Amino acid sequence: MFACALSPARASEETVEITRATIEAAEEGYRLSAAYSFELNHGLEDALLYGMPLYFTTEIEFTRPRWYWVDEKAVRVKRTFSISYNVLTRQYHVGPVGNVRQSFPTLEDALFLIRRPSRWVVAPRGALKVGEVYNVTLRMGMDRDYLPKPIQVNAFNNSEWRLASNKKTFLYRAE
Repeated sequence: MFACALSPARASEETVEITRATIEAAEEGYRLSAAYSFELNHGLEDALLYGMPLYFTTEIEFTRPRWYWVDEKAVRVKRTFSISYNVLTRQYHVGPVGNVRQSFPTLEDALFLIRRPSRWVVAPRGALKVGEVYNVTLRMGMDRDYLPKPIQVNAFNNSEWRLASNKKTFLYRAE
């Protein structure tokens, strides 16, 4: 009975919860405004402190339902953030892969950037048909594909390395 009482809490600690997800029409295109809630477990924190960068990928897909055929995939994009720790400077570095990274003194400050990313353009203007309704599917989680190969093998078999959200689906009418 005691183990059953702890199981749901442990499961919720190992997942990413999408707390907010909206699409905003802007001049340059359609922006995703999202917020995530998650904590790193002890194993992931240790890996980070010993110099292994962690990667978090957000995937978003816009599909338009059609009655006569399969759904039309209008847009599908991914964005990956990395977080690493520099032992010499005692700083955490966070940023999109391939772009400028920001430095933070604490892990909590660094994770804030991943939990509440800036609004990013997920589709250019004209990629969605104005007035049409789209199914938007969003998911976010730790991307184990970026880990070194020897660690990947262990990560795919170890539940401590599984940190991901369930798919969140909502409707959006293009403006």
